[in-house]
Amino acid sequence: RKLARGVLLTTAGFEDVLEINRHVRRDIYGLAQEPFPTLIPRDRRLGVHERLRADGSAEIPLDEAQLPALLGRIKDLGAETVAISLLHAYANPAHEKRLAALIQAARPDLPISLSADISPEIREYERCSTTVLNALLMPVVKAYLDRLEKRLGEDGFSPLVFLVQSNGGVCSLRMAAEQPARLLLSGPSGGALAAGRISELLDHPNLVAVDMGGTSYDVSVVQAGRVSVITQGEIDRLPVRLPMVEMRTIGAGGGSIGSVDAAGRLTVGPRSAGARPGPVAYGRGGTEPTVTDANVVLGRIDPENPIGGKLARLDVEAAARAIDEHVGAVLGLSTVAAAEAILRVANSRMAGAIRLVSIERGFDPKRFAFMPFGGGGALHTAALIEDVGLARAIVPRYPGVTSAMGCVIADMRQDFVQTINVLADRLDEGALAAFLQDHVSRGHALLKAARTTFESTDVVVELDMAYLGQTHTVAVPLPVTVANAQVVPPTRREITAAFDAAYLATYGRLLKNGTRRVMNLRTSVIGRRPKFDLATLAPKGGDVAASRKGHRAVFFAGDWHETAIYARLDLPVGAVIDGPAILEQPDTTVLVDPGLRATVDSFGNTIIERREG
Repeated sequence: RKLARGVLLTTAGFEDVLEINRHVRRDIYGLAQEPFPTLIPRDRRLGVHERLRADGSAEIPLDEAQLPALLGRIKDLGAETVAISLLHAYANPAHEKRLAALIQAARPDLPISLSADISPEIREYERCSTTVLNALLMPVVKAYLDRLEKRLGEDGFSPLVFLVQSNGGVCSLRMAAEQPARLLLSGPSGGALAAGRISELLDHPNLVAVDMGGTSYDVSVVQAGRVSVITQGEIDRLPVRLPMVEMRTIGAGGGSIGSVDAAGRLTVGPRSAGARPGPVAYGRGGTEPTVTDANVVLGRIDPENPIGGKLARLDVEAAARAIDEHVGAVLGLSTVAAAEAILRVANSRMAGAIRLVSIERGFDPKRFAFMPFGGGGALHTAALIEDVGLARAIVPRYPGVTSAMGCVIADMRQDFVQTINVLADRLDEGALAAFLQDHVSRGHALLKAARTTFESTDVVVELDMAYLGQTHTVAVPLPVTVANAQVVPPTRREITAAFDAAYLATYGRLLKNGTRRVMNLRTSVIGRRPKFDLATLAPKGGDVAASRKGHRAVFFAGDWHETAIYARLDLPVGAVIDGPAILEQPDTTVLVDPGLRATVDSFGNTIIERREG
């Protein structure tokens, strides 16, 4: 919430759209509802005398005589940024653009965000929310980017700098400064991109990718070789109507705290010990037991060689005392049983998050591999393979920096949207072609302005469609030919056939007498950047015996097992390790439970599967 002080200009009479929102009660039985977050208070939401109809024609022309009064209010309110979201601006941006030009002429220093530029599509609340978020972020992100460029220049370094977007692509600094809302949730998307690349190289088209850090557990899906991208995300219950990698996040990381509630139930997360003080075993002042503490007590993390190497030694005794005090004594469990219970509850929550993006969407988990990364993901492999029924696990060569690797290999991507809102049999093919051509031309111009090299350029086109009377749409991919930057648009017949195929695949049936409706046109222009060869990460030479570091007792499934410890990065390609075993490296620990087998593939990834029999 460390945002700029903003003012919202909207059509007079619609100043309360942000507060009315969708009247969604998340806890339908809650007697005390938490107030819905509103980023701009009522006194800074100003009405503008104008009105457009849904078809874009003017009901009330923009009254330019009101400008001096608006400018006075904006100044008196101390505005650092302005969001403009007028009714039906997606159909005709003329009023928004004129109003912005008048304000800019008087206040050239004031950042302005237009809904017609950020999210030109139907649904007033979502469009307004996205525009407001973008406006409030503009001064914050611009200040950061200015500092970044200055620091790089001071060191005599002037590279081309790209920022990862939430849609899984990268953009230039200029685009990021103008539309910072496209950066929201961009961090976890890097890991999903890396998962997509590994999926492609291993010819394993279906993956559930999981990024487990200290606080959160982020789950994304690669299906049929494609990273799942949705058209609307959410930040702190606020809708963001922009394309972003589909991500399910729960509070279940290594720092998630285990505690017993008033009803006597053991819970893990969403409270977290964070980086400071962190788990009790870190010796930085933490007092409540975490998932990491449970793993330490059960022998799964080497206390003499903590991940990252920043601590000399982990305090196993302190972790055990915290588990006893906060969990064991309350539930009448031994230290080991309480630590195992913490992991069982944490694994159950993680499995639930994976089911949300797999089984509950109709996917067969046996067709999917589990790809854990982040510092703690590979410690929970066996439990999640078993609980969810996944086929196998693929642990990347360097799990702790997999998201960073995804940033390196990300393509440059520009997304465009335009509301059409017409019945399919009345679609104006010429108008559709004009919108498509505009998207493609602007996309190519942005790629060219990036001053970088692309191996190829792709254009991906989808329509949001539904039957008349339905609220929810399906994404209908369309094959579109682009020759010399000129688009050959699809015909009505092709659009109808594509909708029937997409609807049938989603719902398993068609509505016999249903009337098809086209809502939005979505176009992505993608510049494919060169990719480095992941095989260069694979180990060169070495043997299994030399990589073995020793052994220690580790607790698995109700008993202690003498477990072999290996230096994972020294294992050669083709190495086979039967569990129980632990593979250690500076950025993570890989657990191979009894009954599982780990194999090092030609890219240095570790494939973990059930042993036959």
